[in-house]
Amino acid sequence: MTAGTAPELGGARDEVDRIVSAWQRERPDLDVLPLTVLSRVSRLARHLDLARRGAFARHGLETWEFDVLSALRRAGTPYQLSPGALLTQTLVTSGTMTNRIDRLVEHGLVRRLPSPDDRRGVLVQLTAEGRSRVDAAFSDLLDVERGLLGDLDEEDRDRLAALLREVVAPFDSP
Repeated sequence: MTAGTAPELGGARDEVDRIVSAWQRERPDLDVLPLTVLSRVSRLARHLDLARRGAFARHGLETWEFDVLSALRRAGTPYQLSPGALLTQTLVTSGTMTNRIDRLVEHGLVRRLPSPDDRRGVLVQLTAEGRSRVDAAFSDLLDVERGLLGDLDEEDRDRLAALLREVVAPFDSP
């Protein structure tokens, strides 16, 4: 294996292999090894985004709606969070979150409740319809994601998850 190349698995080649080969031919002075990993991650992210949008659409949800509803669902009974907690979990601005909550209320997927700890504050709570939709969409999502992982066995999936965790963890650290 030369600098900047990756071992082939079973002789299968993909578009990234073609791109890397072309760059190696055109710029043999550069180590293009990062492309062998990160271009595949980027391409997978695009496929994942399309697959997720499809799974959510089958349940009448947009991606952002799923993000908010799933944050509430993960909170556990009584499935409620403050708008600030939702901001932290979904990484959007307060103005964006206010608009999102308004739309979810209009669709009957969440309700606003007065905060018992702060007379000016509110809590956002998942409705029965919101819980039903997010549960169905999540189940569908897992089927789609399982399909994206293809024929990887459990050991390979665990190894891939661990390697990706090492790459992503520094970005998630405070």
